[in-house]
Amino acid sequence: RPPPPAHSCYFPRRQNHRYILVHTDSRVRNWTMISFILMVNKQGQTRLSSYYHWMSIEERVALESEIIRKCLSRSELQCSFLEYRGFKVIYRRYASLFFIVGTKADIDAGKAAENNENDMGILEFIHTLVETMDKWAGSICELDIMYQLEEVHFLLDEMVMNGYIVETNKANILRPIDLLEREAKTAEGMFR
Repeated sequence: RPPPPAHSCYFPRRQNHRYILVHTDSRVRNWTMISFILMVNKQGQTRLSSYYHWMSIEERVALESEIIRKCLSRSELQCSFLEYRGFKVIYRRYASLFFIVGTKADIDAGKAAENNENDMGILEFIHTLVETMDKWAGSICELDIMYQLEEVHFLLDEMVMNGYIVETNKANILRPIDLLEREAKTAEGMFR
């Protein structure tokens, strides 16, 4: 088989409980990736942060504080989309938590690439994330995230890999977490 052209790339997709590499032609579409996901309470305290491209700690702290301030200061009548420092920020409030997703055009696509991310698609992803967390923990609240942070990161890692959404099926996302919890409860489990 001849090698793929220079403008093509491979990205991971989950299929039948294993990851496969799917070939795509980058001339067809510039991929937009999720740059960060934040879960923040109404007081502006970050409860979870997950970054998918490298930033220094100082940059993260400055970016988080500015984006959180902008999102919390907006009224409910304003839309849930804003642009800040080249990021397209999409957020949604559920009870006392804000779920904030920042996207940027794929780094490999070059500096001139546009961020063509579907805003409604990201809002739907946030809703799916909240529904999955609700199914896992009952009614998700700030305390669930604080006291079970490792499981929440694991759940998020099942949905997003390397900045790309790879799974949205709630049953497939929760299956490994249920297996870990079941194994932890057994008397001779490996987590005892």
